[in-house]
Amino acid sequence: MTRSSRLLDIVQLLRRHRRPVTAEVVSRELEVSLRTVYRDIATLQANRVPIRGEAGVGYVLEPGYDLPPVMFTADEVEAILVGLRWLRARADASLARAADDVEAKIATILPEALKPVLMESSLFAPAMEERIVVENIDVAPVREAIRKGVRVTIDYADAVGAKTSRTIWPFGLAYFDSVRVVLAWCEWRQDFRSFRTDRISRYEIGQKYPARRGDLLKRWKVLTGHTLKV
Repeated sequence: MTRSSRLLDIVQLLRRHRRPVTAEVVSRELEVSLRTVYRDIATLQANRVPIRGEAGVGYVLEPGYDLPPVMFTADEVEAILVGLRWLRARADASLARAADDVEAKIATILPEALKPVLMESSLFAPAMEERIVVENIDVAPVREAIRKGVRVTIDYADAVGAKTSRTIWPFGLAYFDSVRVVLAWCEWRQDFRSFRTDRISRYEIGQKYPARRGDLLKRWKVLTGHTLKV
């Protein structure tokens, strides 16, 4: 590994973590000595990369820092491609079109040596059509409601067919192999609930809910341990 590649790897490593990363962690991941890590961190700081911290405490990369454009590796291209193909087979029409657009944009920036990795890929992520559940709604506006942090009133049928109308604060959307699930705070239950999109027969987009979407997500993670049930 060249030193320039290692410097970029350090920045990428710090970007993946919100909490301070110790030099020992960097050393193990990059398989270099602590002295090399300290020297590389100092070099990055001298070049105005906004890294805060010190030896023995850990380092963090200040939010908002962007790396200069870097090229993908073949493995990275394949990782993106499999993800896009998985999504395309399972997402709503709007998100599937976005996946097509992303793939087309990547194709325009790849050097000639990497284009066959994308254009002639033999990696697939097909959905089992007999398992895909048919939805009665367009999920795209629900995704937009999640981004904007607004209430959604839904008509919902549970697993045994019991129907209710309730107002929820959606903050996430989980993609399983055959179904999609909205993660939300339910005003009726005064608790976190998940709602399969194929069991929503109608919805109405409302006004902003009185909470930060990120805070709801954090509370949900603490209370559920990231566990989702279909």
